[in-house]
Amino acid sequence: MTLLARDPRAPFSLTEPLVPLERRTRGYDVPLAAVALALSFAGAVLVWAATKQTDGTGFLYRHLLNLVLAAGLMVGASRLNARLLRLFGPVMYVGSLFGLVVVLVAGSTINGAKAWIRLAGGFELQPAEFMKLGLIVGMAVLFTRYRDDRDEDAPPTTGDVLAAAGLVALPLGLILLQPDLGSAMVLACAVFGVLIAARVPARWIVGALVLAAVLAVAVVEAGILHDYQLDRFRAFMHPNTDVQGVAYNVHQARIAIANGGLFGTGLFAGPQTNNGFVPEQQTDFIFSVAGEEFGLLGGAVLIALFTFLCWRGLRIARLADPTGRLVAVGVVGWFAFQTFQNIGMNLGLTPVTGVPLPFVSYGGSSMFAQGLALGLLQAVHRRAFD
Repeated sequence: MTLLARDPRAPFSLTEPLVPLERRTRGYDVPLAAVALALSFAGAVLVWAATKQTDGTGFLYRHLLNLVLAAGLMVGASRLNARLLRLFGPVMYVGSLFGLVVVLVAGSTINGAKAWIRLAGGFELQPAEFMKLGLIVGMAVLFTRYRDDRDEDAPPTTGDVLAAAGLVALPLGLILLQPDLGSAMVLACAVFGVLIAARVPARWIVGALVLAAVLAVAVVEAGILHDYQLDRFRAFMHPNTDVQGVAYNVHQARIAIANGGLFGTGLFAGPQTNNGFVPEQQTDFIFSVAGEEFGLLGGAVLIALFTFLCWRGLRIARLADPTGRLVAVGVVGWFAFQTFQNIGMNLGLTPVTGVPLPFVSYGGSSMFAQGLALGLLQAVHRRAFD
């Protein structure tokens, strides 16, 4: 049976013929949108479970509002053509850079990082989330701006690589000054994805890795990181020490996941979750809710959904033009590393850095930035089928 729908480009008429619904979705990656919707729905349920005992439905309603706004941003971004995509990158990069400067001057400190701008109505904006996408698209445009003038398979020039290094250094330095180590790590991984997809020569990649290691040591020695951030690394290295202090969050999250067993305790029936033993559970430790109330099976389903999401993104990259390929690979690198880091810190496999689980954790800025990124993936996919 063929589903029919009205052609949106035609003037409205009560007697006009209907067009097949598949024409309305032609060019869009429907499975990608479906898996993102499934993750978002799962996130709403988990956020509700994490906050039901303390806040009723307040967090749930705000989370659903964030999802609706993010969906609107996704639809808008999906309509961008190639010319607007090249404009979108620089505009978002400059706007996010301005936001990072404002944060350092007049930002609000939450959980030790001066990373948020308070807006009217109690809303908070985190510019670092939008910089992830702005930097990815900005680098993609930079590496492909002269693609028509030389061989498509030619690697970026030295000038391109140095210009990209400048694009990365500015926001990365501002984010470390907050200091927001988690966002800096995600940003760096997305950048490496773009560099590899752009076929940057190996010597530059190796040099960037060495420089990153040197800068990491310099940041620690210069005292840029706060004591609590260094304590988190010590707790990661020695997880069974100070479980009532710096290692408390991870220790309680692991207990919650262990409680879940294979099939979980059931929705709203997790003792760790209901008694509020896991701090920041609706954001950084949302995966512990899934592990406790839906068990190993529920956690595995979430991981499978993220794997499918990244696979669809890489498929889009394979079919895209040079600019679209770099955007898609950068976004996949962002989502993949942030997912790995968030789930890893819930399990005690990675240090706690305060990054949310994409499409699942509560948080407006992260949800909006991810909605824009998903929309750009759809725009890249549409262009490949034009």
